[in-house]
Amino acid sequence: MRAAFQGLSVGSGPSSILFVCRHNAIRSPMAAALARQASPNTYIRSAGLETGQADPFAVAVMAEKGLDISKRKPRSLEELNDTSFDLVVTLAPEAHHHVLDLARTQSFDVVYWPTLDPSGAQGSREQILESYRSVRDALDHQVNELFAQT
Repeated sequence: MRAAFQGLSVGSGPSSILFVCRHNAIRSPMAAALARQASPNTYIRSAGLETGQADPFAVAVMAEKGLDISKRKPRSLEELNDTSFDLVVTLAPEAHHHVLDLARTQSFDVVYWPTLDPSGAQGSREQILESYRSVRDALDHQVNELFAQT
């Protein structure tokens, strides 16, 4: 794994970040929305290895934080057609391995934030929402740490 912020001057931080998970339906859109809120002047995108479907639970828990992800369309890395990022944050093991392969021929740093996929949560609506909130809050903590380092 390449070290985060390799080649960036101290205090400058990344000017562009890509968040990648498996389907670009829950984790990466959440992380991207939280990062945009934390650093509005940073170019931030999200993508998945595959294109999933928008997730209503993700939309609901982000709305609780005042962030609207209801209109975004999940997209794959191929649909993104953009590799000009300073930093790529992977959120799922399969995404991490794929991005590491890309990093061999591209110039960006890679960081892995292992993040559980809450889509398998079971129980009442409130129990499922609590699983999504847990992921959202963990990502929020990681995003805040990321920008505190810069």
